[in-house]
Amino acid sequence: MQGNKKIVVKFGGSSLADHERLLKAVMAVVNESRKGTKIAVVVSAMGKTTDVLMSTAKNTSNGKLEKHDLDDILSMGERTSVRIFSAALKSNGANSCYFDPIDCNWPIITDASFQNANPILKECEKNIKECILPIVEKGTIPVIAGFLGKTKEGKVTTLGRGGSDTTAFILAQALGADQVVLVTDADGIMSGDPKIIANPQRLKEIDVNTLVGLADSGAKFIHSKALKYKPKNVDVKVISNANGDLSSEGTLIKGVLASELDAEIAHPTPVVEITVIGNGISANPQVITQMVEKVKENSMLLGMSMSTNSIILYVPKEKNIDVLFNQIHKITVANKETIAMAVKKDLVFLKTSGVGLEETHGIIGRISEDLRVAGINISGILTITSSILLFVDWNEKEKALKLIKNSLKTR
Repeated sequence: MQGNKKIVVKFGGSSLADHERLLKAVMAVVNESRKGTKIAVVVSAMGKTTDVLMSTAKNTSNGKLEKHDLDDILSMGERTSVRIFSAALKSNGANSCYFDPIDCNWPIITDASFQNANPILKECEKNIKECILPIVEKGTIPVIAGFLGKTKEGKVTTLGRGGSDTTAFILAQALGADQVVLVTDADGIMSGDPKIIANPQRLKEIDVNTLVGLADSGAKFIHSKALKYKPKNVDVKVISNANGDLSSEGTLIKGVLASELDAEIAHPTPVVEITVIGNGISANPQVITQMVEKVKENSMLLGMSMSTNSIILYVPKEKNIDVLFNQIHKITVANKETIAMAVKKDLVFLKTSGVGLEETHGIIGRISEDLRVAGINISGILTITSSILLFVDWNEKEKALKLIKNSLKTR
């Protein structure tokens, strides 16, 4: 298997921050190549180079710097990295070449959204198969500048946050790679941010749909924009640069994300909204626990929202729902923090999801306005990771679903 293995390896800036780390990265590639593994390498700018270029450019331009000029300047970090990395590979006995956006065979073609360009996947795949795949197949190691693209007119672009990971994922898809290896300064994806949590644990495996929730919550693992390019049948392994070994253990990222925004009826039967009001409910988590436990005993919890003085539970409307109502009411009158409860029946649970939802400005407002104009009242709305959860009248389900889908198309 080893001799037939094909991987894409991406080194982040922290893995190339000084000559010692850079040499460790180079030797990790050389040693893996000697096993017969076919490798394509994606590199970021070394250390904090991009930050220095950004600061210098902005502080010397009096705020008049054009976006396409800034992209051209920022590209110098990665364009330097590919030259150094490829030269070091050759110095250590490997066959290598590098790819720069100024080259006619540059693979990553994008639109002209400078600072946050979007790859044109058909163009990218065609170029990769024509220009990079033959090189990889014969055992030469191509080194590609991550984070960068080029318009059809030849102007350099940058891909925005997670850009180097995006480059690696697009390469892996077109090359038919067995795995993407992301080399970072962490042991893998951790159970918590090591800068905040004292003893976080390395996760052996995580589904990409779970990971995007962490990414959208501000955790610096992999940006959600990059995750939408993760190939369906290619696992991604996140490892530490400290080991200097591409076969070392890390965290495996599995699965694939839906790349387009869409809406669906998330539960097939009517839903009930149970609202409990009081004073300082959030100060007594035991009350909340009691209610959630009763829901679990009788049904399932589809959603929940809470403030200082109220808690709202969304559960399926089932035959024994009156039993649950009375149990929740019993908890309500038995605790000093809770005063009364109300029930709203026959709602539909609608879910809007897709990568990039959090970057689509005004989408909640647009959906809400379209429903308002149509006379459809929103009973409840929750947002979590790349999802918007809506509850409206069951009898309006088809109309509401159609309106939401149309709202997403006009983004």
